[in-house]
This record gives sequence, C-alpha cells and structure tokens, in this order.
Amino acid sequence: MRVIGIDPGTLVCGYGIVDAEGSRMKAVHFGAVRVKGGMTFAERLVHIHNGLSEVIREHKPEVAAVERLFVGKNVRSAMRTGEGRGIAVLTAAIEGLPVYEYTPAEVKKGVVGVGRAHKTQVQEMVRIILGLEKVPRPQDAADALAIAICHCQRLAL
Repeated sequence: MRVIGIDPGTLVCGYGIVDAEGSRMKAVHFGAVRVKGGMTFAERLVHIHNGLSEVIREHKPEVAAVERLFVGKNVRSAMRTGEGRGIAVLTAAIEGLPVYEYTPAEVKKGVVGVGRAHKTQVQEMVRIILGLEKVPRPQDAADALAIAICHCQRLAL
C-alpha cells in the first residue's frame, strides 16, 4: 500500500510517501510545499493545494494520513493551522483518497512506542524504520513520514 502522510501548515506543508508491504516500509518521496513571501493568505492556501495535488498525481498514493489538529494556548495559530489542515484534507479528498487522521500522540506512539516521545526520537525512528542514511529534512517532511508510518503500523495490527 502507498500512503501519503501530510503535516499540514499554512507556510510549510510537509508530505511523505511510504510504500508498505507487511511490516516493511520504504520512503518513496518526501518534501514540503513552501509558500512564497508576499502571498496573501488565500494565495498560500491555493499554492499548498496545487503543490499537494501535483505530488499526489505524480506518486499515486492510495490513502492519505493527516495530522489531527492539536489546540494549544495560541488560538490564532491553531486557527491558521486548522485552515491549512482543511486544505490538506480537501486536496486528498478531491484527488479521490480516503483520509485518515491521527493526533500527534498517536503518531509518536505508532512510531516510537511512546505517546510523549520527543521530536528528535520520532525523527530518528523514522530514519531507522525507513532505512534512510540521514534524518529526513525538512522537519515537516520527517513529521509527514512519521504520520504515514503511523498509518501503516495501524494497518499491520
């Protein structure tokens, strides 16, 4: 199964595509859609939508796994992240992909085995699980790969 993990954002939207066969996983492609300076908020959302659509059409994942929003103290930041997340979910749905959602704690537990794992632990486990030489960069892509791995681990249960 081919899964695209998406770490939503309105400035940088990470993505990571993983092929899974049984318990074996391989990174196919990863990166981030970055908005350009001077774009209006609406233009940013269109840019992220177009970038994700292009990645989905090129690499043909079967499902999308998206990080579910965690609301902290900064309500404005949470609102913006939620809007970016909405674009990610909408784009995957428009492209015909079923969408699964995971909280940050579920992703950490699925990748590291502990729901309160540190970000660096998650990134190192992503590297190990996918057999990569280095921790994936940018960080948003590593997070997206972790989300895809989490989904693959759930399917293997």
